[in-house]
Amino acid sequence: MGWFSLALGVFLMVSLGMQSVGGIGANWGTQASHPLPPDTVVTLLRDNGFQKVKLFDADYDSLRALGKSGVEVMVGIPNDLLATFATSVKAAEKWVSKNVSTHISTNNVNIRYVAVGNEPFLTTYNGSFLTTTFPALQNIQSALIKAGLSSQVKVTCPLNADVYESSTGVPSGGDFRADIHDLMIAIVKFLSDNGAPFTVNIYPFISLYTDANFPVEYAFFDGNASPITDGGMNYYNMFDANHDTLVWALQKNGFGNLPIIVGEIGWPTDGDVNANPTYAQRFNQGFMSHLSGGKGTPMRPGPIDAYMFSLIDEDAKSIQPGNFERHWGIFAIDGSPKYPLNLGTTNSNALVAAKNVQYLEKKWCVMKPSAKLDDPQVAPSVDYACSLADCTELGYGTTCGNLDSRGNISYAFNSYYQRNNQQDEACKFPNLSMVTKTDPSPQNGNCKFGIMIQPYYGGAERRFGRIGRTWGLAAASSIFMLWTML
Repeated sequence: MGWFSLALGVFLMVSLGMQSVGGIGANWGTQASHPLPPDTVVTLLRDNGFQKVKLFDADYDSLRALGKSGVEVMVGIPNDLLATFATSVKAAEKWVSKNVSTHISTNNVNIRYVAVGNEPFLTTYNGSFLTTTFPALQNIQSALIKAGLSSQVKVTCPLNADVYESSTGVPSGGDFRADIHDLMIAIVKFLSDNGAPFTVNIYPFISLYTDANFPVEYAFFDGNASPITDGGMNYYNMFDANHDTLVWALQKNGFGNLPIIVGEIGWPTDGDVNANPTYAQRFNQGFMSHLSGGKGTPMRPGPIDAYMFSLIDEDAKSIQPGNFERHWGIFAIDGSPKYPLNLGTTNSNALVAAKNVQYLEKKWCVMKPSAKLDDPQVAPSVDYACSLADCTELGYGTTCGNLDSRGNISYAFNSYYQRNNQQDEACKFPNLSMVTKTDPSPQNGNCKFGIMIQPYYGGAERRFGRIGRTWGLAAASSIFMLWTML
């Protein structure tokens, strides 16, 4: 099997935006321990010229903040609600009334799409949503019709690129995955009948992450890679080839004119040797140039509708797919730009940082100079800290991967301390830790011991205090063993 076919296949391993022509969109995820206030995020969107935003839920505070902003909105329905809406049109009607109709009529939110589920057909879900996604899609559409919104608000279902594949290793061999082929055709016909788009998430980074033989240059848009030739068409980058594999799948099944939205595309900045600001800047700037050129792809010339993934880092995301999952943002958790990026939407041609962000006091939790590395409390303390905070910037090829053992331990302690709002008891690892007002960050390199932003006390349950045990103790122990060998 050719590497292109393999690259298509890797999307089934990962669960991982812009709608109207001419505008740039972004995914706004909220799985953060300390999310920025929604009003701050909406200002960030507008200051950077984002005309569209894609949400993964219908959070009231986020939608309220988007009111009268002029930003077009795609609201989301999480996968865990699909069964409810699949079996009850009344539940779908209630959801649309509360989360769509009310915000449009009362708050003047420019809702344009409802995303029903998120990548529900990933093979890693083992078919959990195969029987509920399409009925839920139908019932939400019925609810929009009843609310008189079906011409203004369209349904869609963001799907991972693993729902299609190529039997020949080139785009023209594209068709929908055999095990869901009939279901996909039913969904595609439904979208077409209702004037709705097909939404797909495309991630060249994942191809590079999962396939050691993937040609690195083909992930980018510089034109340095050897092209794939498909008939009379040449493909110089993974995005165009993957996108047109979908176009061929649609065309073969009678829906060659169905609009396509790229719901997610981006590159992470940490958590893996290939996840770094240099590659992220190269990829995202290349993609922006690809968009601004207006050429489209060989099979779909013209403007491309896409939402960048993502706007801001999310330090509470699951890292089951990989440590990079918390580092997709073009902005850090505090709304500061992570690298230069010209979106073509600001006077300065540069990213504009979030305004009026408030930080905690400048103090850090570190390992005591007198503490011993062979203290039996070190390993369980590091385990505990990392399992309840974020240590994904530690490890081979990461931003803080060159710290020595004491540095790694201090980083873990400080991550936990900041996550817990610098509470005194959060820096009381037994005879191991102390609070310092001297920045412990290395003088050379990009590794920074962070200071957390002030917690936002909003009305939603996802706000302050969302600290999940998202990094297992076994993984933390393995990392600690690696550190002690440094």
